[in-house]
Amino acid sequence: METNQLPTHPTYPLATQVLLVRPSAFGANPETAASNAFQQEVPAGAEQKVQQKALDEFNQFLLKLWAARVNAVVVNDPETPLTPDAIFPNNWISFHKGGKVVLYPMLSPTRRQERHPELLAQLQEEHGLPFTEVIDLTYFEKEGKFLEGTGSLVLDRQHKIAYACLSDRTHLEPLEVFCEKMGYRPVVFHAVDSNNVPIYHTNVIMSIGVDFALVCLEAIQDEEEQGLLLEALVDTGKEIIDLSLAQIKKMAANMLQVRNKAGEPVLIMSEKGYRALRKDQFEVLNQLTKMVRADLRTIEAHGGGSARCMLAEIFV
Repeated sequence: METNQLPTHPTYPLATQVLLVRPSAFGANPETAASNAFQQEVPAGAEQKVQQKALDEFNQFLLKLWAARVNAVVVNDPETPLTPDAIFPNNWISFHKGGKVVLYPMLSPTRRQERHPELLAQLQEEHGLPFTEVIDLTYFEKEGKFLEGTGSLVLDRQHKIAYACLSDRTHLEPLEVFCEKMGYRPVVFHAVDSNNVPIYHTNVIMSIGVDFALVCLEAIQDEEEQGLLLEALVDTGKEIIDLSLAQIKKMAANMLQVRNKAGEPVLIMSEKGYRALRKDQFEVLNQLTKMVRADLRTIEAHGGGSARCMLAEIFV
């Protein structure tokens, strides 16, 4: 995609680096399937084939990011323990300006094994990332309460607003503690898909960019909750791109805007999410940001997540 003049807003806090985890044992996780309507089982005997396809998609995705001059930091998922969702690091960790790091409570015991303390040391030693404080919210797991990182949270980092769709994986109490410690204001709502099944993560129905917000208002049935969400978006100057439930099924909201090495805003998405956009929606985004897309069909089908889920933003 080429545009002559894109708004850059150099002071807006977009990540200038992203963390990706190359999978070693990708597959459908039965512990997460009950609350993730996007996830499909892996056929018996196809585990190695699915892992290889996911790895190929990951590597092509990474090449697309590098071609767009996105600064991507890559670490390899250890072969043990087996963590089929390790490709989605944004659910267990988030990075913030000033060197703060937040660790999150997750519903699946298997997913909790993705939290590698040694990874922080590796990022510090090999990539020179300064971490000044680690805020550990994982103690909520003992209470059966969860907040799965920037899956549960869609953050407007400029205006310090944490948008959160409550679900089995997103509880109010850890959200309130996050907001208190990080200085955010929560905007909370409930959302369901076309089958009236609760949406498991906020980032499958919502994405915040510098100038825009992708959001599926149709999923938010409570008029008061929808009104409070719209009020927050309008008050912060976002151009609202309203997505349908049919588009959500195709991962049209699971996108992330970052800043590349040239200082340009880049919106990262999957090929399926890109193709789900209507022409008028594409034209709005085309005026506001560069876009990069990659085919993630295997990862989307069996992991139940897409491009945004694969990226943990890093602020240096």
